[in-house]
Amino acid sequence: MFVDSVRVHLRAGDGGNGMVSFERRRGKPRGKPMGGSGGSGGDVVVRADLSIGTLFRYQRSPHHAAERGANGADRVRHGRRGDPLVLLAPPGTSVYDEAGVLLADLVAEGQEVTLLRGGRGGRGNAALVSPSHRVPAVGEKGEKGPGGWFRLEMKLQADAALVGFPNAGKSTLLSRVSAARPKIADYPFTTLTPNLGVVGIDGDEFTMADVPGLIQGAAEGRGLGHTFLRHVERASVLVILLDPSPMAEVEPEGQLDALLGELERYSPALAERPRVVAVNKADLEEAGEVADAIPGSFLISAVTGQGLRAFLRGVKQLIVRARETAAPREGFMLHRPHQRGFVVSRTKAGWSVEGVAAERAVAFGDLDAPEAARLASSRLDRIGVSRALREAGARHGDTVLIGETELHYTDPDAGGWE
Repeated sequence: MFVDSVRVHLRAGDGGNGMVSFERRRGKPRGKPMGGSGGSGGDVVVRADLSIGTLFRYQRSPHHAAERGANGADRVRHGRRGDPLVLLAPPGTSVYDEAGVLLADLVAEGQEVTLLRGGRGGRGNAALVSPSHRVPAVGEKGEKGPGGWFRLEMKLQADAALVGFPNAGKSTLLSRVSAARPKIADYPFTTLTPNLGVVGIDGDEFTMADVPGLIQGAAEGRGLGHTFLRHVERASVLVILLDPSPMAEVEPEGQLDALLGELERYSPALAERPRVVAVNKADLEEAGEVADAIPGSFLISAVTGQGLRAFLRGVKQLIVRARETAAPREGFMLHRPHQRGFVVSRTKAGWSVEGVAAERAVAFGDLDAPEAARLASSRLDRIGVSRALREAGARHGDTVLIGETELHYTDPDAGGWE
């Protein structure tokens, strides 16, 4: 089943928790901290792979998550990092975030983009030792892995794309010149999905795509064709196939202008793309007259094979010229700096503090423990959360939500957080 656009929910792996452990030795009754740190969660990666033809697998299963990091253990044994989640997609796949921002355009085999970083593993008590805190009896919790909705959109990367009105004979032509076997029938919109075939001529090969038939207004969303216009965007050459039959939706003389107009409305650059014009159904009496009226056009028959060799040579010549003059297409990755710090906002219940730094400050296994509470309070003061809340208007006793942790703001003069 051909699927070229899917919406998926992805989540990076959670970090593992840090371990609290001590090694008891003679002469050191308090023990030596020996708790290992948790492993980071797995990242989420999208990678272009030639073995994948469509995005069908993600339509059936839209939810995916990377592996969680392992917890730390005693004797300073650190937890294993979670395996990354690697989503394979066809080359030509674009990745968008929930807001519609293009994050990556993967055009070649092996290109990949890391969409989400796994949560950091929590530090064990051995890693929390400091000159002022020599025997910590607390460990950090692992960070939650971030998640969200993304859209994957695939665009065929064909050398030539067949463009024409319904029943122009595009599917018949593709089946005649390649091994592709698209559905063929004598009614409009036989082709409901793009088809791709490999064409051989004079010892060379090129790929040709059959795009579902366009109708006037397709660029504005009418008919079926607008859904697949994006598959024309990456073709080096456009093959405009005209239907000279009296039953055609648009008179043969107006088909070329109408098709080019739809392409230009969708993307002005498409109207400037190298193109070959072919008049199909050469067995019809009207076909020759239409071909004579369009300089440089080819008169062909997808059924009998008339004129196909000269036509394919013309297409190949344009493709070779386009390959020689076009700059190599590079993949695109949007660099989004990691957001640090925090943001304070007012809520109905009190206050909310969002940000990696603030969440890490309170990331302890048990904040009810006096030692963990003191460390968290010290961290919040050090990174400026206490001052930011005071400047925003927080009062003694206000509820403050940091991540999933609920605290109570205490005036600094009263001795810290609760």
